[in-house]
Amino acid sequence: MPLEFDWVDAFSARPFGGNGCAVIYDAAELDDETCMAVVRETSLVECTFLCPSERADVRVRYFLANTEIPFAGHPTLATVASMADRGRVAGGRVVLETGAGLIPVELGADDDGGPLITMTQARPVFGPAVPAEIVAPVVALKPEDIVHPPRIVSTGLPFCVTVLKDHETLRRARLDAEALEDFRAASGVGDARVMEPFLVTLQGVSDDAATFSRLLLPPPLPPEDPFTGSATGAMAAYLWAEGLLERPVFVAEQGHWMGRPGRAQVEVMGPSDAIEGVRVGGRGYVLMRGQLHL
Repeated sequence: MPLEFDWVDAFSARPFGGNGCAVIYDAAELDDETCMAVVRETSLVECTFLCPSERADVRVRYFLANTEIPFAGHPTLATVASMADRGRVAGGRVVLETGAGLIPVELGADDDGGPLITMTQARPVFGPAVPAEIVAPVVALKPEDIVHPPRIVSTGLPFCVTVLKDHETLRRARLDAEALEDFRAASGVGDARVMEPFLVTLQGVSDDAATFSRLLLPPPLPPEDPFTGSATGAMAAYLWAEGLLERPVFVAEQGHWMGRPGRAQVEVMGPSDAIEGVRVGGRGYVLMRGQLHL
């Protein structure tokens, strides 16, 4: 039988912005290799596969082209945007069962009155600091380009949050796949398949934004992620805990230099020394809808 799917641009209010994700319904009988083949066919970074759940409104499986991961931010937003567009969300709230636990997601309105989808990511887990001398070669930069000690942080998926000094430095960053393998071996923490450095500057592209970021990816994934919701949550927790944010509520931006501008409303919950979770919200645009024939 054909499977229904939606293609959603997450963290965007318009087509061809933010980060695309295909949301496949009634996917419980698909095996892992088929799910990964679907992702490769789309050339997207991730797709979600929806299954029944006994613990939540729906169980969501997250796949890259080469593996399953426990959680991802922009596919979560895309999934709920799709469900809402199909009338499958009641009462303005939905709970997703993921590999990182139960993720509550709320539907509200942003400052312009548009539909705002907000996920509450898990309490951050702070891993070790990683020397700048190890991280810098991964993105073809110098240690002095990094202005604060990089650290591995997870709100469901681990990233090495790395603060760069300015936009010019961020533009120069290029992924060195060989150095990435050395970095993964040296860190010794987390899932080596997903722990790339998340590069952030403390200046947005827009006047109202506090951060602008990039995530460079190794093959067989696309070379860069347009918007990374899970890393944005980890980054927000890191910046608040390290005293690098004036306020725990801010706008995060990513993807503009790729022609896919994305924006998130971010709120770190709790004091800087006892963070309880991170709320990451944005818009989702359902670009196309169809059937998957396998």
